[in-house]
Amino acid sequence: MSTKLPERTETKAAEARHMPGRESADRKQVTQGRWAYTLLTPTLILLAVVIIYPVVNAIIMSFQKDAGLNPATGFFEEGGPAGFDNYAHWLFQQCNGAACPPGTLGAQFWNSFGTTFFFTAVTVAFETVLGFWMAVIMARSFRGRSAVRAAVLVPWAIPTAVTAKLWFFIFAFDGIANKLFGTQILWTGSEWPAKWAIIIADVWKTTPFMALLILAGLQLIPDEVYEAAKVDGASSWQRFTQITLPLVKPALMVAVLFRVLDALRMFDLPYIMTQGANNTSTLSILVVDQIRQGFNSAAALSTITFLVIFIVAFIFVRFLGANAVGAATSSGRK
Repeated sequence: MSTKLPERTETKAAEARHMPGRESADRKQVTQGRWAYTLLTPTLILLAVVIIYPVVNAIIMSFQKDAGLNPATGFFEEGGPAGFDNYAHWLFQQCNGAACPPGTLGAQFWNSFGTTFFFTAVTVAFETVLGFWMAVIMARSFRGRSAVRAAVLVPWAIPTAVTAKLWFFIFAFDGIANKLFGTQILWTGSEWPAKWAIIIADVWKTTPFMALLILAGLQLIPDEVYEAAKVDGASSWQRFTQITLPLVKPALMVAVLFRVLDALRMFDLPYIMTQGANNTSTLSILVVDQIRQGFNSAAALSTITFLVIFIVAFIFVRFLGANAVGAATSSGRK
């Protein structure tokens, strides 16, 4: 079967391609595209300097030895190529070809790795549930709604260092928590009380952020959809599971993605509350502690942390539907 266009259609198409107005529009589009690239170039250069250069430089440093004393010669040496020794130091907990002694930073990698993911999983789970509940309440129409929304955002607006100090005093041995519940718990002096103290402080601070993002998604759902569901006899639970959850899922997944990436980089809250003691050290705290002993080994740990966060972000975007830009583009094409 021939796929050639009819002669009349082909003639019309040729005339349209050679119309003066069409050529002018094409030239205008090309000019606008060049002008757009011209305007974007300074921003791209700035991003390359601020983001790409530090990442590449850290990767290069991670393959260099830290300066130190050479036991064979007794002299202080500047280091040199290290290959994958810095990565083996962390991933396999090797120190000078042997297992790192307990208590050293190299021996703490997998504990810090597990603690980081534990904090991330627990805090994000609590913040998602509480944030969703708060967003549903704030989405309703009632007197004083604006005041409630402003009050909810106060914990998120407080600097993290101030929040950490506030909860440090609350969980002190003679602090509000023990006075309120009549207990004598060393909240920051033992492992699990310290972990839950950090989780509570983080949930208190960051839940408003989740609520704000989820609220933005809820407000995009038309009221007509709920009214039609009520007319059809759908219950409140059916409206929630069949309308609210599916329609708010893109905003919800983006909120969870942002929060997960932020939690994986958690540093100031546990560092101020516990100094990373009692098995509360995260990967970011371990990087800062290692900087005092060697920049190159710390660069290797930073690279590992970067790869972990990148893989988590890729999984969210590729498989869990957290690609808000792609979703918006596809819906616009429809």
